[in-house]
Amino acid sequence: MAIERPDASQLQQLARQLHLTLSESEAAEYLSLMQPNLDAYDLIEGLTDEIPPVEYPRGKGHRPAGTENPLNAWYYKSEVAGAPDGRLKGKTVALKDNIALAGVPMMNGATSLEGHMPAFDATVVSRLLDAGATILGKATCEHFCLSGGSHTSDPAPVHNPWRQGHSAGGSSSGSAALVAAGEVDMAVGCDQGGSIRIPSAFCGTYGMKPTHGLVPYTGIMPIEATIDHAGPITASVRDNALMLEVMAGPDGLDPRQYSPRSGNYTAALEKGVSGLKIGIVTEGFGLPNLQPAVAEKVRAAIDRLKSLGAQAGEVSVPGHTLAAALWSPIGCEGLTMQMMHGNGMGFNWEGLYDVALLDKHAGWRANADSLSPSLKICMLIGQYGLSRYNGRYYAKAQNLARRARADYDRALSDFDLLVMPTVPVTAPPLPSSDCSVTEYISRAFEMIGNTAALDVTGHPAMSVPCGLAGGLPVGMMLVGRHYAESTIYQAAAAFEGSGDWKQM
Repeated sequence: MAIERPDASQLQQLARQLHLTLSESEAAEYLSLMQPNLDAYDLIEGLTDEIPPVEYPRGKGHRPAGTENPLNAWYYKSEVAGAPDGRLKGKTVALKDNIALAGVPMMNGATSLEGHMPAFDATVVSRLLDAGATILGKATCEHFCLSGGSHTSDPAPVHNPWRQGHSAGGSSSGSAALVAAGEVDMAVGCDQGGSIRIPSAFCGTYGMKPTHGLVPYTGIMPIEATIDHAGPITASVRDNALMLEVMAGPDGLDPRQYSPRSGNYTAALEKGVSGLKIGIVTEGFGLPNLQPAVAEKVRAAIDRLKSLGAQAGEVSVPGHTLAAALWSPIGCEGLTMQMMHGNGMGFNWEGLYDVALLDKHAGWRANADSLSPSLKICMLIGQYGLSRYNGRYYAKAQNLARRARADYDRALSDFDLLVMPTVPVTAPPLPSSDCSVTEYISRAFEMIGNTAALDVTGHPAMSVPCGLAGGLPVGMMLVGRHYAESTIYQAAAAFEGSGDWKQM
């Protein structure tokens, strides 16, 4: 089948988009010279795509409503049984709805993507199924994953299982809410500014953002490749470590995996924390919106780790504040180029592209006014940086990220782990449907002060529930050296085993 050829006038219009001027005769000449190249497009059009086969049968499924979905945490239910045996046999899993599950709709929290049907499974999906897990469906996520609150998803906000009408956190809102509500054992989340750890802190689950590139992002809709992370959300530390063991490691298709190393994380769970050195990050307790009750619970959790044999001391990590600032040009300019102008896939990387997703997401331009305010403000910031400053601040921020990363590494040369509150607040009330743009956006980003920095530096970080404040969960964030997830699990398991966090 031949692709559509431009005529001379269309070529002149294309030239103008490239800031070129072609006369009619030049356009005709260029058009003639282009034909062999366009013939190559015809050849590609006639070939079948190179995508993985679908290994496990799955039913048609349905979109639950009403009493079947009281938290709005499910986007789509479709049961997929994995291998008859394996390390995750008997475990049920929900997938964040930016993760490809073949034959099951994927909306990524946005009506403009509604109707997209992935043709292949993401790598993490295949690995979970091969390990014997049963996938129960797709968890609601925030509008193109651009919110730390749970009020931005189309068509409705996700409620916190601890308190109806309060935020479940975002953007992996449904993933954490379903685990906390006991509807699934495990869920996969994704994290570019805190989107695994924020909902875990708000809902009282264990959420691990692994080292950048440890878990392949293949088959997951990207935001910005240098800050894209995928990881486990669970109700226990053991399940979290086990799930990461299954998902981690290279797949040969994800350019984020520049030096991936998987590990035997469950082997660290019984080690205890005797002699472990933990640095209390001064800047992590210095956020202007940090609630005293949250700080109190996290410091009490640190004291508990000390009572178990850990050593703890204050440490300043100036790179923490720097990395949080670097997120704006990296995140906003990067997502504007890759996720929006690049139609969700972008360019200049080798790997597995979802061509159908690219085609579907390109339609956002026809419905741009329907995009969430939380995405719009990021796009406006990003486009301003690209148009006015030629992307120089994205480039400089990527250079400065090495400085922030090195600052963390210096602190982690003196300490085995770093600790701070995951988020500065407990789950706030959901804003009303008619709230102002200011409130909508404020509630989307008010909690990322500690989490976003670790997406820029790529260090592993885990939210561990450490108590209740006003009847709502509080999260403690443990940060480790690159690929030192085992050390985080070591401390998290010791803390978990020391008592019921709900009574702390």
